[in-house]
Amino acid sequence: MGRRKKGRDVHGWLILDKPLNVGSTEVVSKARWALQAKKAGHAGTLDPLATGVLAVAFGEATKTVPFVTDGLKGYRFTVRLGERTSTDDREGPVVERSDIRPDDAQIRAALDAFRGDILQVPPQFSAVKVDGERAYDIARDGETMELAARPLHVSRLELIARPDPDHVELEMICGKGGYVRSIARDLGEALGCHGHVSALRRTFAGPFRLEDARIAFADLDALREAPETAPLAPLELGLAELPEVRVSERAVADLRQGRAGEATFAPEGLAWGDACWASRAGEAIAVGTWEGGRVQPNRVFVREHPEG
Repeated sequence: MGRRKKGRDVHGWLILDKPLNVGSTEVVSKARWALQAKKAGHAGTLDPLATGVLAVAFGEATKTVPFVTDGLKGYRFTVRLGERTSTDDREGPVVERSDIRPDDAQIRAALDAFRGDILQVPPQFSAVKVDGERAYDIARDGETMELAARPLHVSRLELIARPDPDHVELEMICGKGGYVRSIARDLGEALGCHGHVSALRRTFAGPFRLEDARIAFADLDALREAPETAPLAPLELGLAELPEVRVSERAVADLRQGRAGEATFAPEGLAWGDACWASRAGEAIAVGTWEGGRVQPNRVFVREHPEG
């Protein structure tokens, strides 16, 4: 018999505005410690040099993480023109310089090539796996890799400020798997002047916004003394971008046994095989696929009351 995990049964989301020089894993570990929770994870990594929305999932909410990471994300970032670095951000050493400084019109024209469905090569220092190893581990050994380009959808990319000739501020909304550092690097190359990210802030991730961050990372220590006061968002918020199907009480039992559950209400336009989530009295029971009048579950939520 497996050893039971220590901690409280906590289910829901804690939205944080991640500060500088703190890793995503460190944030999750601190939040889990503060809430004395059995299980926690996050919806989308932020580099230590980035700030902004980091959504931490607890308990059964961790089952909704893929639906958040698949959603759109928003970023506001600054590109330092004239310098290429080994990491494509200000953390790495400068490896190439240029005196060229494009004007605003040239920058706006170059941005056209980075909108819509594009192919993007990840940075050398990234979590992409190469023959079973993380690219950043290989890069730290001084090796250069040929990383395959990956598809990315960019729905918005705009120049919003030019504080000085060396810096441009951009806003981007993109889909899953986007690297802001790659955008900065490739934009600099397209302009013939090089570039890297000098500042980065995530403004939203799926359904989570900066205004949802109701506690600071620095305040997690105090939360340890009263974890039940944590400003948790409901598990269901992680499913906000999926259609909701309401089911009967009888269907709840079926779904929890892995059987299809009959629907009492479904939104218009739901097609056979579409992903959706089943609810009873507003509570998520399962995520599954629509089968014309019923939901076939593939993830079931089982929540217990917090302990202690």
